[in-house]
Amino acid sequence: MSVRKQQLLKQHRRNKRLAIFIILLGLLVLGLTMPLWVVPLALLILWAAHEAWFADHLFYSPTDDYQYRFPKNTRRLQLTAVNKRWQVTTEQLSTGATVIAKVSLKSSWLGRWFDPVVRIGDDSQTFERGAQGVRYLNLTGQAEALMTEGLPVQGRFCHLDPVVELYIFEQTSPVNENIMILAPHADDAELAAFGLYSSADNVSIVTLTQGEIEAEYYQRLGLSQQQAALLKGRLRTWDSLAIPLWGGVPQTNCVQLGYYCMQLSEMAKQPSVPFASKESGETDTRRVRQYNSLKLAGDVTGQPTWQNLVADLVGCLQHFKPDVVVMPHPDIDPHADHIATTQALYQALEQSTWQPKRLFLYANHLHDNDRWPMGVANTGVALPPAMVELPADELFSYVLNEQQQLDKAMALLMQHDLQPPLPLKKRIRRHIQALFTGRRWPKTGENEFLRKAVRRHEVFWVRQL
Repeated sequence: MSVRKQQLLKQHRRNKRLAIFIILLGLLVLGLTMPLWVVPLALLILWAAHEAWFADHLFYSPTDDYQYRFPKNTRRLQLTAVNKRWQVTTEQLSTGATVIAKVSLKSSWLGRWFDPVVRIGDDSQTFERGAQGVRYLNLTGQAEALMTEGLPVQGRFCHLDPVVELYIFEQTSPVNENIMILAPHADDAELAAFGLYSSADNVSIVTLTQGEIEAEYYQRLGLSQQQAALLKGRLRTWDSLAIPLWGGVPQTNCVQLGYYCMQLSEMAKQPSVPFASKESGETDTRRVRQYNSLKLAGDVTGQPTWQNLVADLVGCLQHFKPDVVVMPHPDIDPHADHIATTQALYQALEQSTWQPKRLFLYANHLHDNDRWPMGVANTGVALPPAMVELPADELFSYVLNEQQQLDKAMALLMQHDLQPPLPLKKRIRRHIQALFTGRRWPKTGENEFLRKAVRRHEVFWVRQL
């Protein structure tokens, strides 16, 4: 977890403790002035209200503008909504272009209690309750309609300013190029890029860690913590090598490096020091490398060191020779292993004789909003919250058709880490939110990533090398 994420969590917990103190004080006064049965009833109502409206992990004010900037040469168009319809009549857009609309949005009164939704053409995109300010809609895949009959636009629980600025990114699709995906854990490649890689001609997937920690679910089988971690590591290793075949990637193009979950950032601080698994106690990465078709530098000693990791990535670059590397965005995705993955790739590029042309950066987690992409599954993906200014990267948004979305959902259902049932607390919370706020979850499965990741768009930030 990044320092910024830790600070946001600390502030959130401090505010929550203050709110609980004030509520308890109010209940004490209520208990002294009202019949005794009123207190448990008030507690029940307050708890239900919390689960329905205040349980989202939103660590910023929804009234703040998103802080995005794009390269100076980005093509921009101004348009004004006419009869609640957006239309471009003076310029041509490539149907494959990534089109982002900068809008000014304001939630209605009901939008403070229900999720504000913008219906745009045949898509819909959802924002934070109480959202007010600059937001970015993703129109990718609807350029033709934008140039012909226009896109009807309607806000539900929100209003849009009629003046809109379009940003058009002409990044070419990499599906005909050689792509290498870096996945810190099994499932990261599928979450971020299943639609993209299942459509591409030449793909390799390199998974850095076994993902063996937090294996309590497997302790129900009568296993110790160490045994459960070993089992989970084996299962997720299998996931990283086998599930990509569902998207057309052969096992010979999948590499499992076998490093240990939540140890990459510590490895980076002491590059020559081995860091064993926190839970399994394992110290040799070679046990899970036995199915790799590629021999790498780390196979010599099996030591989980940063030096070996960087050398392994150099070997992968020089073997697979990717034109495009897909990997986590170090400024948006706060997961420590994700940040370290990108750091390791940059160091590997300094040593590699092979250099890719472009980097495609993804975010499977956010610093300050655990619900993004917001809204229901199979809808569009607006740009995520950016409350601090980010590097001026271009964008590429890949559009998934209905069959690709279904295949992506099935790929996620195969992932062992996404299969355990929801805890009772979260299950009750979902029923309350469905009842009082109208939220819906997909029929494909319970895990939150089946709502967040199975979408019309996969979004990447693009850097040229």
